[in-house]
Amino acid sequence: MNPFDLYRRLAGLENDPRSGEAIWQEVSSAPDFVDSRDCGLVDAVQSGWYLGKSDELFSGFAVSAEDSVLDVGCGAGGATLFCANRGAHVTFTDVVAQKIDSLRQRVALTPARKAEGFVSDSIPLPVADASMSRVISMEVLEHVEDPPAFLRELVRVGQPGALYLLAVPDPVGEEIQRGFAPAAYFERPNHIHVFGREEFGQLVSEAGLEIVRRDSFGFFWTFWMCLYWTLTKPLGAEREGTSHDVVQPPYPPLLNDWAKLWYQIIQLPESGLMKQALDQLMPKSQVIIARKPI
Repeated sequence: MNPFDLYRRLAGLENDPRSGEAIWQEVSSAPDFVDSRDCGLVDAVQSGWYLGKSDELFSGFAVSAEDSVLDVGCGAGGATLFCANRGAHVTFTDVVAQKIDSLRQRVALTPARKAEGFVSDSIPLPVADASMSRVISMEVLEHVEDPPAFLRELVRVGQPGALYLLAVPDPVGEEIQRGFAPAAYFERPNHIHVFGREEFGQLVSEAGLEIVRRDSFGFFWTFWMCLYWTLTKPLGAEREGTSHDVVQPPYPPLLNDWAKLWYQIIQLPESGLMKQALDQLMPKSQVIIARKPI
């Protein structure tokens, strides 16, 4: 189903003579509209991501112009761009050529001292041994066929003392969705692995890295995805492909309401402890910062 037609149906506007695109344009242009992605970014910053004042991509993972950064499975490139804007040498990989081409153009507008983009499935990585001081892999490990081999490649390219920022879906959020998410969400090319917290830590340690810090975050997105599956599955609106590529706007009206509500909640002066508790209770992702031994 066309996503704009889906929006019209979920909004109860099937008899509206306007096109789905026109309806969405009016809705998303309203002064009080909150885009889910914008709300998610504000939520992420409050969780310790994209800390521009301290140049930390995540709390405890600082990046400077002296760093050589590898972003494996870069996707839309948020992490790469953050590092590029710090003046770092950035190298980014993804299996989708269009994403690499798009990111190359965007990185060219930053003060990155050098930038290289490669279309790669990461085994092997097109990167020299011990050449990177920062290695990033976020929401990738759950997609790969051989997680230990993937991690060994990440370790190979890191310099002694290099910092690693690794994130995978948290098992709590994954198991909550398992009962009503489409089966394809847990099949190739989506999440073919669900890592328990101890299992994730063990994988990282067995690859030869020292764990520096662990955290979890993303209640907003876990609940968002639960609503998305619940709203769209009964309508036969499942779409093929990688979930983070097909779950795109226009989003169902209830999800817009959820984003607006959560955005208002996290603006409250005393909301921090509540948000932190919910992020621990039902997180979307678990995060490890690790170091390659010197």
